[in-house]
Formats: sequence, structure tokens, C-alpha cells
Amino acid sequence: MIDVTVDGEVVQVPEGATLLDACRTKGVDTPTLCYLETLTPVNACRVCVVELEGSRTLVPSCSRAAQPGDVVQTDSPRVRHSRKLVLELLASSVDLSLASGDVRRWVDRYEVDTARFGPAAAPAAADERDGRDSGHHHASDGATAETVAQPIKIHDEMYVRDYSKCILCYKCVEACGDDAQNTFAIAVAGRGFDARISTEFDRKLDQSACVYCGNCIGVCPTGALVFKSEHDLREAGTWDEAKQTMTRTVCPYCGVGCNLELHVQDNEIVKVTSPMDHSVTHGHLCIKGRFGWQFVQNRGSE
Repeated sequence: MIDVTVDGEVVQVPEGATLLDACRTKGVDTPTLCYLETLTPVNACRVCVVELEGSRTLVPSCSRAAQPGDVVQTDSPRVRHSRKLVLELLASSVDLSLASGDVRRWVDRYEVDTARFGPAAAPAAADERDGRDSGHHHASDGATAETVAQPIKIHDEMYVRDYSKCILCYKCVEACGDDAQNTFAIAVAGRGFDARISTEFDRKLDQSACVYCGNCIGVCPTGALVFKSEHDLREAGTWDEAKQTMTRTVCPYCGVGCNLELHVQDNEIVKVTSPMDHSVTHGHLCIKGRFGWQFVQNRGSE
């Protein structure tokens, strides 16, 4: 165990732990967007930064290994200003309406002005952003805030991609790659503001390497990737999490023993997730476990 001072209090964490682990050991509510315990940290969102004594810059707590004697401040004026600006930049360009309650709480805590950079620019046409060349940026009019707004991609009955809500946290890329599925169907294409999540050569999902495991949905923090069933209910105005129950069970398809969390509304399964703390799945599933539950609904009508 090593000693780390967090906001004036010494805490002990195991050797190899991160500064985020130290902050959580003390009970500090440290904002994170791109971080997930089951994925490799990619340092993308920078909302978890803390002030480390002796460091010239703020450091990402999610990936910075704690060292004996580290002295960290998590709520200094410099940290608060950085987090506020990051959230303002995100809110100016991305639709955060389906982000977690944690995000809304952080917006209030850091007094984020979501309209700081002006009204949003007009949304892009369908597939327009996918066809942009890196480095060829149009000139801003200076009166509006550039956004990633664009039409929703609906190509199948499994899930939809609403990239107007994508913050490029890289979680879906990590889950599709080394950290879970090892399919590598998606990656980040483009550079700068034109960066976006894409398949190889911008193919449709059913023409790409995607195996429809849905693990990208399971890790998305902003609702950019959601079940088609959830999307349809939201569009109809009938999605109501207050009326939903969640039942934990075991996937019936094979003998691996993956745990499922069945989210049920009005006696119908509306989506399936998997618990992060389960030793078999760690939150991940295959196509059958994630999407193969329609037979439960159909059985009663036979």
C-alpha cells in the first residue's frame, strides 16, 4: 500500500492504483466520461483532471498511476475552471439530453453555461459528416457554435446510432477492440472537429466486420448508441424508466453462464444489459444474449 494525499487527507491505495482510485477511496465524486473500470483508459474527455503537486499541467486521474507521497487537489480553482470549460465545449456541440444524471449534476456543480459559445449551427445533412475529408474545414461564421448534429442512423432492428450525441469518448471502440470483443469493426475516422466513429470505408454495419454483440451500446455514456426498442418507445413518448423493473437472470443460449439484466416495461422486455461486476461478462454479451429475447414476447401469442 502507498500513501497519497487527496485534498489534505492521506489515503492508502494499492501499488499500481491510479489517482482516480485514490480520489474514490477518499469518497471524492470525480467526474468521468470516457472512463470505465472494464476498459483501458484513453484519456479522451479530460473531465477527470486533478492538480498534482509538482506537475506543470493538470493530469488525468483515470490513467495517472499513483506514486508514494503524491499530493492531489481535486477541487482547486484551476481544476474547476478546466472541468467547467470541458463541459461547456461538449454541451455546445453535442446533445447531452440522454446523458446520465451524473452529467447533469456536474453541469450544475461547475456552473456550466451551455450557451456560452452561442446558438447551435444548423445540423449536417444525412451522411454529410461521414464524407468530409480531414483538414478541410469550412470557415466559421463566428455567430454560431459548430455542432455534430445530424440525422439518426437506423439500418436495422437492433440498435440505432445517434451521433449528434457522440462525445468521442472511445468507449465503443475499446469495447469492440482489445478490451472485449476483438472484432475491430469500428474506429475513429477523420481529424479535428470532423472526427467521428465509423466502420471501415464507412460501410453499413451489416456490410462491415460488426457481429452485433451490442457491447458498444453497453458502454456508451450519452445515448449515442441505443436499442432500437428504446428508440422507438422514446419516439412514441412512452419510454418511462420509472415504470421499468430489472430482473437478473442467466442467459439461456449456452453454458458459459453470462448474466443478463432484463429491463421490463408494461410486461415486455425493452432492453437487455449485463452487470459490470459479474465475473463472466464484465458487462459484455454476444448477439444472442443482447438481442435474442424476442421469443419471450412471442411465446404468449402462439
